[in-house]
Amino acid sequence: MTVPSESVPHPGPRRQKVGVVGCGMVGSTSAFALVMRGVGREIVLVDLNLARAQAEANDIFHAVPFAHPLTVRAGDYADLAGASVVVIAGGVAQKPGETRLQLLQRNADVFRQIVPAVLRAAPDAILLVVTNPVDIMTRLAAHFAVPFGVPSTRVLGSGTTLDTARFRALLGRHFDVDPQHVHAYVVGEHGDSELLAWSQATIAGLSLDEFAGVHCRQLSGADRRQIDQDVRGAADQIIAGKGATYYGIGSAVARIVEVLIHDQRAVLTISSDSSGVPDCEDVTLSLPRLLGGEGVITTIPLSLNTSEREGLRRSAGILRDAVTALNLK
Repeated sequence: MTVPSESVPHPGPRRQKVGVVGCGMVGSTSAFALVMRGVGREIVLVDLNLARAQAEANDIFHAVPFAHPLTVRAGDYADLAGASVVVIAGGVAQKPGETRLQLLQRNADVFRQIVPAVLRAAPDAILLVVTNPVDIMTRLAAHFAVPFGVPSTRVLGSGTTLDTARFRALLGRHFDVDPQHVHAYVVGEHGDSELLAWSQATIAGLSLDEFAGVHCRQLSGADRRQIDQDVRGAADQIIAGKGATYYGIGSAVARIVEVLIHDQRAVLTISSDSSGVPDCEDVTLSLPRLLGGEGVITTIPLSLNTSEREGLRRSAGILRDAVTALNLK
């Protein structure tokens, strides 16, 4: 799965202005997480419902004295001028009886308006898509960005960043280890067909089985199945209990924006065009990517085992079929 790439010079930190389009729970929580993490210098919230954007901006701004010195305000698309990163969290909710394809068609129409409006105001911005289904919506955003000369490396989605965090958190809890010292990835679709790359998971440079032997804490087949189930079912469980997920994804968005603005050269499982990856041509999905100040620098190859490669191929096929059905123009 090696993807050739050229050496990319460090562009240095980008301007410290971040836009958030769509002030629902995910968009507003992402803005709040940016403030709590101290990412950027100015955050501009944009929403069709200006009163909602103003209310969210004011509420978040009132937290600034307890966090970091940022400016938070509501605005229109024109106020995104000079933004380095624009988070796109806008979209429409699924109606009763509406099929997934019908929902995608309506969200395609929404992005057909949002993406050009953002790029007319901030032509140099990196677009970070959060709207679900995020892999397909990221593909759509890149499609609508083409007329503006925006390369696919500057259009990315949150992808499986949160799924990867869930995987690491659960492995950390099982082994009683700080999750920041667990290296494991969830790749493919952010959805039912996502793949937990068990063969690549390590702690302290050891495979999970090796670490289990050293740590005297076994990882049984039942443990693996439970963790797999908990990662895949996390969103459903949270939604069933409180109606939506937003803290986890908001924190993930803040981390991605931090990497982009400060050119931190971090490896995250974000969703991006996967041309050049075997079995993933013409598909946008999540793989470990090296990110910097200009967006995606390169894709990190994973030495997946045979069943994992088949799982990734299946996931790519599902996404490819969905995009084909949209008949984009």
